[in-house]
Amino acid sequence: MEKTRKGCPGAAGRPRCPDKETAILAAALTLLTRHGFTRMTLDNVARAAGVSKATIHLRWRTKTELAAAALATLRPCAAPHTTGDVRADLAAQLADLAAVLTRTGGMALIGTCLAEEDHTPDLLELLREHAVIPRRAGLVRVLDQARAAGTAAIDLDAESLASALLGVFCADYLAGRTAGPGWADRIVAALL
Repeated sequence: MEKTRKGCPGAAGRPRCPDKETAILAAALTLLTRHGFTRMTLDNVARAAGVSKATIHLRWRTKTELAAAALATLRPCAAPHTTGDVRADLAAQLADLAAVLTRTGGMALIGTCLAEEDHTPDLLELLREHAVIPRRAGLVRVLDQARAAGTAAIDLDAESLASALLGVFCADYLAGRTAGPGWADRIVAALL
């Protein structure tokens, strides 16, 4: 009879330690940011995370799968609760983006993905798939809800406004402006 781990039906063996997984993903994200995909090795990730390479392979079969999982840590963990107040809901989404990018060195990672686009185009696609598109979808969802509720103009271009909201963080970062307290509220007020 197959042994199962608690909470993982059908999974045999000893339960995986979530702390190790967190350490591996953090190490992969750091090394990906600093060295790029090509020079990020599983050996270096294992060393930085304090685990064996076999521990990594138990979770991810390839370096690409590991990179995708690391990039997925940039997506919102849980969409901020929507209140129906378009300004508050957009500000919550934007504040979450700023917090994640600041905590993870996300702007450097974006730079790495862009710099490697010619050599490793899959890296930028992974960033889009696992971090950018989910965040855009959250912003568009809030704007669509506001339009449906009649609190936003019917002809509002949700996709363009989502791009503008996401782009403000990048522009402010490049200008040396930080996303401190009240930043998201000010940005949303200015754009709306």
